[in-house]
Amino acid sequence: MLEVKNLTKSFGSRVILDDVNLTVKDGEILSIVGPSGAGKTTLLRCITGLETADNGQFLIDGQPFDPQGTAESDRVIGVVFQEYNLFPNLSVMENISLAPIMVLKKDKATAEKEAKQLLNELGLNDKGSLYPYQLSGGQKQRVAIARALAMKPKILCYDEPTSALDPAMRQEVAKLILDLKKDGMTQLVVTHDIDFANEIADDILKVKALDKAFKQVEDLAQSNN
Repeated sequence: MLEVKNLTKSFGSRVILDDVNLTVKDGEILSIVGPSGAGKTTLLRCITGLETADNGQFLIDGQPFDPQGTAESDRVIGVVFQEYNLFPNLSVMENISLAPIMVLKKDKATAEKEAKQLLNELGLNDKGSLYPYQLSGGQKQRVAIARALAMKPKILCYDEPTSALDPAMRQEVAKLILDLKKDGMTQLVVTHDIDFANEIADDILKVKALDKAFKQVEDLAQSNN
């Protein structure tokens, strides 16, 4: 279980996150919804260690956790970026196996075997030798998810996973996220798409920007699922 308590973040004089609290239960999906500029991505970047919070506490299974602490952080929280952030000069196989080799110190054969398994599970078994420019948007999304899963995280975070996808691909992403839930993956999804959030989430946290600061509109509420 992930808990975030009393999180604050400012850039200069502008307060972006103001005393934010949230909980993501094991094996469940939390969607954070709200308009652009409300601080959703900044919140995600603090949780994943890409930004340093000014104040606040992070807990994993009741124990304090530093998202920026060590390489171990990569094994706890994975992230799928809005722009995918695949390495353009590396093949799909290399994109997925690089971090397990460099960070987890796995040998190349083991890392590639596990990458092939992920590609099969995600319907990309024939894409391992391709490069990102040869993939569709939906395929890049799945490669980005496979790359995050290769680190075997406890929690997987997504930043606007449907923003650049057409309705058909949006449904594919929803199915993929729900399939990962069936496998027990805890997930946090930042999105402006309330319909998508209602489709996938166990709980929804609605936020809005007030006085240029992230504010919680309401506590965790059960979604329609």
